[in-house]
Amino acid sequence: QVQLVESGGGLVQAGGSLRLSCAASVRTFSSYDVGWFRQAPGKEREFAAAIRWSGDTAYYADSVKGRFTISRDNAKNTVYLQMNSLKPEDTAVYSCAAGRTYGEYTRTTAYDYWGQGTQVTVSS
Repeated sequence: QVQLVESGGGLVQAGGSLRLSCAASVRTFSSYDVGWFRQAPGKEREFAAAIRWSGDTAYYADSVKGRFTISRDNAKNTVYLQMNSLKPEDTAVYSCAAGRTYGEYTRTTAYDYWGQGTQVTVSS
């Protein structure tokens, strides 16, 4: 069983930055792909970014490409999401997920383990 804990959310003004962290409880975390998903009030959960288990490939939704950067430090069992140039429409609960996705990075069903989420609020 893998437990994931997100941190780093908060309130920021438009144009600002935040860095989210997703810390895992087990070393086998390094063998899992990790994704960040977000869910705004009244909307479905959507894919934001993902990184392959090896850290050599990252994927981004068009809405965050060029502004968000996903990275991982397998020695620390942690994945990061650096979010720059934040917009009010980025406001959501951000959750990380881990699993062996076999390339299906954008699908929630491809992930086996989920964190509880962290709130990100961007004010205009």
